[in-house]
Amino acid sequence: MNMRNQWPVLPLVAGLASGLLTGCGTETGGSGGDGSHVVMGMSDDVLATDPASGYDPGSWLLFNNVFQSLLSFPKGGTEPQPEAAEECSFTGTETKVYTCTLKDGLKFSNGDPLTSKDVKFSFDRMLRINDDTGPAIMFPMLDEVETPDDKTVVFKLNTPDATFPSKIASGAGSIVNHRRYQGDRLREDGKAVGSGPYTLESFNDDEAVFSVNEHYKGTADVQNNGVTLKFFHGDQAGLKKAVKDGTVDIAYRGLTAGDIAGIEQGGDSSGVEIVEGSSAEVQHLVFNMDDPVTGRLGVRKAIAHLIDRDALIRDVHQGTATPLYSIIPAGIAGHNTAFFDTYGAQPSKARAEAALRAEGITGKVKLTLWSTPSRYGPATDDELKAIARQLNASGLFDAEMKSVSFDQYEKDIAAGKYGVYVKGWVPDYPDADNFTAPFFGKGNVLGNNYANRTITGSLIPSTAAQSDRSATEEEYARLQDIVAEDLPVLPIWQGKQYAVVRDGVYGLEYCLDASTVFRFWELSKD
Repeated sequence: MNMRNQWPVLPLVAGLASGLLTGCGTETGGSGGDGSHVVMGMSDDVLATDPASGYDPGSWLLFNNVFQSLLSFPKGGTEPQPEAAEECSFTGTETKVYTCTLKDGLKFSNGDPLTSKDVKFSFDRMLRINDDTGPAIMFPMLDEVETPDDKTVVFKLNTPDATFPSKIASGAGSIVNHRRYQGDRLREDGKAVGSGPYTLESFNDDEAVFSVNEHYKGTADVQNNGVTLKFFHGDQAGLKKAVKDGTVDIAYRGLTAGDIAGIEQGGDSSGVEIVEGSSAEVQHLVFNMDDPVTGRLGVRKAIAHLIDRDALIRDVHQGTATPLYSIIPAGIAGHNTAFFDTYGAQPSKARAEAALRAEGITGKVKLTLWSTPSRYGPATDDELKAIARQLNASGLFDAEMKSVSFDQYEKDIAAGKYGVYVKGWVPDYPDADNFTAPFFGKGNVLGNNYANRTITGSLIPSTAAQSDRSATEEEYARLQDIVAEDLPVLPIWQGKQYAVVRDGVYGLEYCLDASTVFRFWELSKD
């Protein structure tokens, strides 16, 4: 699984019920709203139009609007509701058999009927292709998909997984048309055929154009007549200029903290405003447990005692994030403050020095902090430089920051060349499982050689099997306490989600929440 986070962009999480009955949203067709065409700009690229491949924020934005999943996350909510499905539920006492019944009359954007055959095809295809940059890695528990009839889909799991409904409600659960996709290879023509609220009319390096899907049947109530998504390819200045001069109606993902702060403070806000939403995006320092320096617990503890998160948020991120003292972020059930309780909020040279001395270290610790701004945003280098200065100010470290391209960064991490590096994460689904299993489960995505038998052998399987998600809090607290003591990672911040919108454009508040689903259909314009 790749770290889907790129740049910073609290809802109450209810227990995930074992059965999901008819959705709370109003079922609508795809005729389109009365609003005008909305133009949105972002610095991210869309790396894929085929949901068996894309696993990045830009691609999932496309998937969530062009394709349907059996379930979806309602605006402001973190518990999935039926979307293409009429109802879904687990069968029996174990969460190993999950059955969904499709709505009547579902069609793809080209008019082809959508049946259980397409659902099975979509999951079988994703797993068969198993693309390195795709979401297949989210489904190691999926043994087979059965289709007793045209409307019924039965998922059989090899291990209990109460979070399975949330996984298929994400972009990973996108349903494709079996008549228009090959079962053993990716579609590479830049086109897409789905059954979601929008049709992808065109896609190139500069923009993607979406029209309202007249065949759509689901819970989205479309408020506009289409959306154009313009790509700025990392050009923050160009994106800011475009929203200010009206070339785009909305700037989403990619403005710097300084841009956001300037607009919020009113000095740069003529004709535009900031819309802030909740986010479960997080960023951690990751320690290579086999490294001769950071593999020593005393070094990791010393760093934890010297990090000043408040200063980083104030000076580097200008208030566009909040300090994070846990693996599971605020707003997600299972959140605690294990790192605050263990290391405190204020830097302590005395405690850092004691940790090093207990390790037998008396001289300055030479350390390189590795960064890659092309993946984790324009402030990443500045953040790690600031952390290096914090460490050096103690007199206990001789630290520096080095920055490389993302491709080189990933290769070097896999080769074990870095002792400490940065990783960010945007959740695939808003559940504590997605902040723990990918980091500390078997084959974790961090590449830092950390393993704990209690976590992998007991806590992760036990929490995954619990259908009452609120009943997992004690075990997630124990997991976070173990991680705080072992220190394979050090949480730094939790992001806030921002968009800049021109006057007369509405609906952004329904697009920025912890589900990470950007809902085109909520946007409207005078």
